[in-house]
Amino acid sequence: MELNNIQRVYLVGIGGIGMSGLARYFAHLGYIVCGYDKTPTDLTDALRNEGIQVVFDDSSELIPKSFRDNDEGTLIIYTPAIPKDSDILNFFQRKGFNLYKRSQVLGLISKSKFTIAVAGTHGKTTTSCMVAHILKDSGTDCSAFLGGIASNYQTNVLFGNNDIVVVEADEYDRSFLTLYPDTAIITSMDADHLDIYGDHSQLTESFQLFAGQIKSGGTLIHYKGLPLNGGVNYSIDGDADAMALNIRVENGDFYFDFKNSQTSIANIKLGIAGLHNIANAVAAIEATLRLGVDVELIKAALTSFKGVKRRFEYIVKNDRHIYIDDYAHHPEELRAAISSIKKLYPYKKLTAIFQPHLYTRTRDFADGFAEVLDIVDELIMLDIYPARELPIEGVDSVMILDKMKLTNKQLCGKQEAIALIKFEKPELLLSVGAGDIDTLVQPLKSILENV
Repeated sequence: MELNNIQRVYLVGIGGIGMSGLARYFAHLGYIVCGYDKTPTDLTDALRNEGIQVVFDDSSELIPKSFRDNDEGTLIIYTPAIPKDSDILNFFQRKGFNLYKRSQVLGLISKSKFTIAVAGTHGKTTTSCMVAHILKDSGTDCSAFLGGIASNYQTNVLFGNNDIVVVEADEYDRSFLTLYPDTAIITSMDADHLDIYGDHSQLTESFQLFAGQIKSGGTLIHYKGLPLNGGVNYSIDGDADAMALNIRVENGDFYFDFKNSQTSIANIKLGIAGLHNIANAVAAIEATLRLGVDVELIKAALTSFKGVKRRFEYIVKNDRHIYIDDYAHHPEELRAAISSIKKLYPYKKLTAIFQPHLYTRTRDFADGFAEVLDIVDELIMLDIYPARELPIEGVDSVMILDKMKLTNKQLCGKQEAIALIKFEKPELLLSVGAGDIDTLVQPLKSILENV
């Protein structure tokens, strides 16, 4: 596939965070872009407002006429989350179109550019957004394909005037093996996606293969202790090639110092909260220093960084109530979010609403979820969000609750959870999960802002 020949792009699963970024990229270049997704969302509404046609009925009859003939001017991109019996997907297959995954297209786009790829089972979205923001804010510039909505820019794709591109490298379905970066950041390699990989060793091997695809003369930056050979390691615990030192909280803000073998930066104020985000910042600093970005400009960019939607995002923050929403859906992500909140607000009672994501992840990590959720003071548990999966016998949210020691816990539906928050009016609230728990954010915000 030669992207220079493309005139039209159809995306099957256009509403996904990564797919919508590609849709915006090709629309920005002036191509005809349209696509299908299962349900309307704020993101698909935004795409339609930007002039991109989106349909929600899986019918091949709705495919525009200009897309129905197989020629070299038409690019079809699909997400593996689309069911194999999709009528639209099968239409393109029957017609003999070459279908490309998002990751393959990212590989084609970044092939001739200086590519910074950020991978990891968690931390990759915030880190890639940090790197992109430092490059943008400092005037170095870049293009970027992000796995979340960057709050500084209110979008998941950025357009630059140079050949630097930042991409979030997704390990799901081994997608990141289509990338050959100049700089690769690997934030974490915890067991996840075992429905795809089978076991942790297969996931580890996949990350090692990704690290092996760095271009000759390129740089690997990885969190200290990961089973990777060579490269630059980083840490927030000291004793690393690049590290955060003197971490402290002052007036609700996180501060730290940075140090590597050549550079020291004192008194960095991070625009977002969380110990895990300091680790992400250390990786972003190391990557951008290697591109020659000025120390003071890096420091200023990190202070002005507003984070990513649904990544430790403050929804309400006033004298009476603190409400934070987070996308965490793995035990270690939950641990990072909860421990950061506890560090910020050690004397407040923490109420958490958690929605498990996927039956397989719940089955594989029930013990880990139970251990971490025991740290909160009150837990409101929602039913599992199945996403692409069918139910598994014996696997449900009660599986986690039964393993917990916490007594102040209960299973609720979403409307029950809203009613409970309205009654209790907690002073410190966390909603967390990767399913449709985000539909609770506005109702909960309204309750706590109007108390």
